[in-house]
Amino acid sequence: MTSRWFHAAGLAIAALLALNPAAAASSDEVLTNAADILSLTAAQAHHKIKVSITGVVTVAEVSPNWKGKFFVQDATGGVFVNNTNKLQPLVGDLVQVDGESHPGGYAPDITQPVWKKLGTAPLPPARPVSAERLMSGLEDGQRVEVSGVVRFAQRGATKLLLELASGGYRFRAFVPVSINIDPGTLVGATVRLRGTAATSFNASLRHILTVGMYVTQNSDFIVDQPADNTILQQPFTPLDGIAQYRSSGSPGGRIRVKGVVTYQRPGEDIFLHDATGGLQVEYRETSHFAPGEVVEAVGFPDLSHFLPVLQDATLIRTTESREIISPAIVSLQQLSDGLHHADPVILQGRLLDRSVRHTSSPTAHPGHLKSIIILQNSNFIFTAEAASAEGFTELASIPIGSMLEVSGVCLLQLDEEGKIETVQILLPGADNVRIIKMPGWWTPNRLLTGLTALLSILLVALIWSAMILRKNSALRASISEKVNAQQELQKAHDLLEWRVQERTKQLKFEMTARKESEVQFKATLIERTRLAQELHDTLEQSLTGIGLQLDTAGRLSGKEPERAVHHVELARSMMTQSQIELRRSIWDLRSRELEEFDLCSALLASGQQMLDGTDIQIRVTTEGMVRPLSEVMEENLLRIGQEALTNVIKHSSATLVTFELKFNAQSVILKITDNGRGFNPENSVGASEGHFGLVGIHERTKRLDGRLTITSAPGAGTVLAVEIPINHIPVGQPLMNPPPLA
Repeated sequence: MTSRWFHAAGLAIAALLALNPAAAASSDEVLTNAADILSLTAAQAHHKIKVSITGVVTVAEVSPNWKGKFFVQDATGGVFVNNTNKLQPLVGDLVQVDGESHPGGYAPDITQPVWKKLGTAPLPPARPVSAERLMSGLEDGQRVEVSGVVRFAQRGATKLLLELASGGYRFRAFVPVSINIDPGTLVGATVRLRGTAATSFNASLRHILTVGMYVTQNSDFIVDQPADNTILQQPFTPLDGIAQYRSSGSPGGRIRVKGVVTYQRPGEDIFLHDATGGLQVEYRETSHFAPGEVVEAVGFPDLSHFLPVLQDATLIRTTESREIISPAIVSLQQLSDGLHHADPVILQGRLLDRSVRHTSSPTAHPGHLKSIIILQNSNFIFTAEAASAEGFTELASIPIGSMLEVSGVCLLQLDEEGKIETVQILLPGADNVRIIKMPGWWTPNRLLTGLTALLSILLVALIWSAMILRKNSALRASISEKVNAQQELQKAHDLLEWRVQERTKQLKFEMTARKESEVQFKATLIERTRLAQELHDTLEQSLTGIGLQLDTAGRLSGKEPERAVHHVELARSMMTQSQIELRRSIWDLRSRELEEFDLCSALLASGQQMLDGTDIQIRVTTEGMVRPLSEVMEENLLRIGQEALTNVIKHSSATLVTFELKFNAQSVILKITDNGRGFNPENSVGASEGHFGLVGIHERTKRLDGRLTITSAPGAGTVLAVEIPINHIPVGQPLMNPPPLA
């Protein structure tokens, strides 16, 4: 009796764990490889599942930002270890890490780690990936190999910082500073990196921002194609030609241009001009160049807002004499055609607004301000901007609505169809703003003031009139009318309250009756379906086995009477077993708590009994940690296996049937394979032709919230796989067995 109580208590606890995933996650399950950790969802990783993995340390930075953290990789993948201990392993250490799962800021990682060094080992081989896959974040924590063109190189205290471009993407790489290479010679070179991908992310949103590569060995940095050292001897490219067709050159290569400086934002960009037009050149230097100075630039041609730009440029001063470029008067139509981008221009517009804002330039002082005025030309609105607020204080006195003329460098933004989106004029100073015409006396501010005064007077008059009308209405009111109104209101209120109560009772009765009818209908439908499946899975399968035994006995009755009698006895035994199973299916009197049940053994015993006397062999194998399942799950899996075996006997002409039972952390998989004649699953017969085998298997799988897969072809055998989630409670099934019928 005590053992039965413990068994029933265990089933109850298993049911509670199935209803409460958090309790299940806190069980004794231990994840032993990186792939299992990375496959967790954020909700699953939050349950602090125990982790114990052994791998090689691939990244262990000593910078203050890392604070002891490191990446470890085993044969299945790499994972981040959120180590807060002051002690930190070294790259190449073979370590065992015990800890808990954690959602991480982007991908699941290991927290509360306790690690110990087991020795040293070579780093895992780096798998070649594309820049697109690298920047997608899928390779976070993995050792990969990627190629790119160096756009920027700078030597730091402990690392050589590189910025690379590849396939339209841009990413950073951190290379050992011990590499004896001048960073300046790397710009423009095609390099190949082997290292660990590390994702930068927005932790509050769990969104990826960018991906960096950490290279820990000098041998993992390979220069496939050195930079073109002859770039300074090559001819200059016209400024309007960097986005035009060129028969020479290489993809991602640098070009050389020369022009007169028209405007500069130090550390951000500089604008050059030659006989063909203007060009925006992006660079990182903070050196200042005076307007009119002739400058050479070597950089990478690209497009920004569908307009040409020279990126990551290196600027070279020349000794040529200065030349001041005069701005040209342009029309809005010319700008709409994409002309005069990066050129000095003069444009007129009506002043709509002005403001002073903090600059967003990464090299500007935190308190640096910029002045912005908003103007309108015809139906188009554009802005004029100066990188300094000094000298623009007098612009505050210009009335809104004034017609202004601004001169500066034009910066356009186009859409993918070449249509203009925004126009921005970069002003060198306040002298580049000229008042053409002052607005009339009725300015928008004065008109707004007049309207405000008029509305105030009207509002006072309306309030005074309302007060007079209220006093007159109160004098004309009579006491008798108030009393009558109150009495009528009370009667109406009482009648309405009575009607609401009666209608509420009626609706409650109707809703209760409808719900009871729906519940009774669903219960009847579920029970009919269950009984139909049980009768099909037990009675038909038993009758099929009895028929096979009797056929065998008939064939052997004249030649080998003793074997014929043996098969008759087997048929009689199967008939008795069929009667028992039929009673259990009808009255549901089976009590699994009182017996030892092993699904693997049950599948083997049932299969051997059904196949006795045939030429079909049966094999049953298991994979993973075998553990008991819920009664409903084991019963349905056994019935699915019996039905599948019945189909093999009837239709396949197979000689071998294999049952594979695989226990995973979250599911159990039953895979049945035969070497028979096979069939086309799309043309298989069903319930309409009197065949309920596959229909019953599909319905049982669906009730367990599982997934059924059938793979077959004529002459190629059949594979039937059923995957059932372990923690699922089927719809329509009770948590405990109902009491047996009397």
